[in-house]
Amino acid sequence: MKHITLLIVLCFAFIPIDGKAQEIALLKYKGGGDWYSNPTALPNLISFCNKFINTKISSKPQEVEVGNIDIFQYPYVHMTGHGNVFFSESDAQNLKNYLISGGFLHIDDNYGLKPFITKELKKVFPNNDLVEIPASHIIFHTAFEFPEGLPKIHEHDGKRPQAFGIFYEDRLVLLFTYESDLGDGWEDPEVHNDSEAVRTKALQMGANIIKYAFEN
Repeated sequence: MKHITLLIVLCFAFIPIDGKAQEIALLKYKGGGDWYSNPTALPNLISFCNKFINTKISSKPQEVEVGNIDIFQYPYVHMTGHGNVFFSESDAQNLKNYLISGGFLHIDDNYGLKPFITKELKKVFPNNDLVEIPASHIIFHTAFEFPEGLPKIHEHDGKRPQAFGIFYEDRLVLLFTYESDLGDGWEDPEVHNDSEAVRTKALQMGANIIKYAFEN
């Protein structure tokens, strides 16, 4: 009974009070990977969302550790990096509780993250595999239309972009974007010298993800 009550309370933590701006966060994790890469990405995505999809997100994204209960304050948490990731048992349990009580984690592979995060996610959902999300899923059709699914932003290994997810009770609670690198496309133009068209695609897809996380 206590566990159920806790989950109900935590669900209400995602609801803005008195019209205040909502906040989103960047995930800090152990293992040596560069969780802090793409420093201009989230501020630019926030600005885009507030302008084009009428969100009221605080302009400064927060930072939150995997195992910290503060994670329950954020309806959307972003994770990125190139290298190693490590979740302790308590980290994994906290992250699972967050996701099953209404939270949403978007993991964007900044090139090289996949083998590490795939292993660590088994600690969070030992009985769930990452499954590829079809282009028909609503996340590709919320604010902007992506009829072919996840857009390709950076080449990396030249593979096709793929969106993988973990579902809990039919809700997509975790999105892993691979061979796309949306975060690089969200960064300031001079960082990667992406064209305006490429950056717009990345930001529009990011807005779709934010909208999905806020509404589902």
